[in-house]
This record gives sequence, structure tokens and C-alpha cells, in this order.
Amino acid sequence: MVHFVKKSSKKRIAIIDDLSYVAIFAGLFMTIPQVLKIWIEKESAGVSVTTWVSYTILGVFWVYYGLIHKEKPIIVGNVLGLLLNVAVVVGLLMVKYH
Repeated sequence: MVHFVKKSSKKRIAIIDDLSYVAIFAGLFMTIPQVLKIWIEKESAGVSVTTWVSYTILGVFWVYYGLIHKEKPIIVGNVLGLLLNVAVVVGLLMVKYH
């Protein structure tokens, strides 16, 4: 069965795809202050290692999902997110146990 997609639908999908990158980077930029607070200020009060380890595990799942479905925004966003999540976890462990 052949599916036809209207040009207006394709354009809408392309816009949503572009906006997905904006959403990805917005989420990443929201994590940067947490990373800086932990790594530069050495402040970890109120930050849960369990929560950030959970985010990291979920990020691995989403990278795998993105790879299976060949969805570049999911792959890019979650690989970058994983890097930030790992930075938070490692920083937390260093601050709390050193």
C-alpha cells in the first residue's frame, strides 16, 4: 500500500523536526548550571545521585531507541544529555566522597 503525504504535511513535519533541535538544546542548556554548580562551586546540596543516575540510564535507553529508529534528533540530544548527566553523577560522587 502506497501512502501519499501532502506537501503541507511534509512542511509541518520538517518544521517540527527543526523545532526538536531547539527543544534538545534548550534542555541541555538547562542542565549546564547544575554541572557548573557541582564542578566549579563544589556544591551538591539537594542534588540526588539516584535521580541523576536514573536520568543517565534512561538516556542510554533513548540513545538505543534513536539508533534503532535512525532518528537523528533523538540520538544527538540524548548522547549530549548523557555526557551532561555523567558529568553531574561523577561530580556529585567526587564532591560527596572527597
